[in-house]
Amino acid sequence: MTALRILETVGSDHHPFDRLVGWTDTWVAAHLSEVTIRVQHGTARAPRHGEVSAYLPHGELIAAMELADIVVTQGGPMGIVETRRMGLVPIVVPRLKAHGEVVDDHQVDLCRHLATRGDIWIAESE
Repeated sequence: MTALRILETVGSDHHPFDRLVGWTDTWVAAHLSEVTIRVQHGTARAPRHGEVSAYLPHGELIAAMELADIVVTQGGPMGIVETRRMGLVPIVVPRLKAHGEVVDDHQVDLCRHLATRGDIWIAESE
């Protein structure tokens, strides 16, 4: 069986997104024989598992998306749009103001709307 290739990106916002990185790292730890993961973690703590980069140049990020079976991303529009361009439906976790991940909760409304249209899979809990 070939391992599923996952790409996770938190985008380039300066706010740390430890919640997303932690959720995925915990899940990957329980599925190490089934997946490979590349994580662009920004200012969040680096995960324990996978190929890890704080940031990726845009071309390298797009190349990683092209190789991925699954893309997990934050709720900013560019990560969603670029994943959709690859023909994938991303798993999206909106950043939350309450956790210091963003200045307001604008990603929540966007992601909920896109989820009702089938453009994304929204994950609002671990």
